Amino acid sequence: MARILITDDAAFMRMQLRNIFESLGHEIVGEAENGQVAIDLYKELMPDLVTMDITMPEMNGVEAVKGIKSFDPNATIVMCSAMGQQQMVLEAIQAGAKDFIVKPFDQERIKQAIEKIF
Repeated sequence: MARILITDDAAFMRMQLRNIFESLGHEIVGEAENGQVAIDLYKELMPDLVTMDITMPEMNGVEAVKGIKSFDPNATIVMCSAMGQQQMVLEAIQAGAKDFIVKPFDQERIKQAIEKIF
């Protein structure tokens, strides 16, 4: 079971991910609506996994990945992207993200991503 921090500016997307992860037996330790909140919560909660939306207000996902990775080089981050964000996904992977899942979320794809990481 992983302890997970969900980051997405859309409450509906956070709820969707929460439902999928909980149905797979994982624990949601926190939710963040932007990259800055994600960094702050990461430092406080030290989750096993962070899901990171790419486009968010205040601080985008790529910047947040850099911020979390500078605090904890071993952080495990999976990007959540809409179609057409390949360039930003690539930047996030280069910044240290481990994988990415595409919206709309598919439970089987999320399960595969988590199994690959852990």
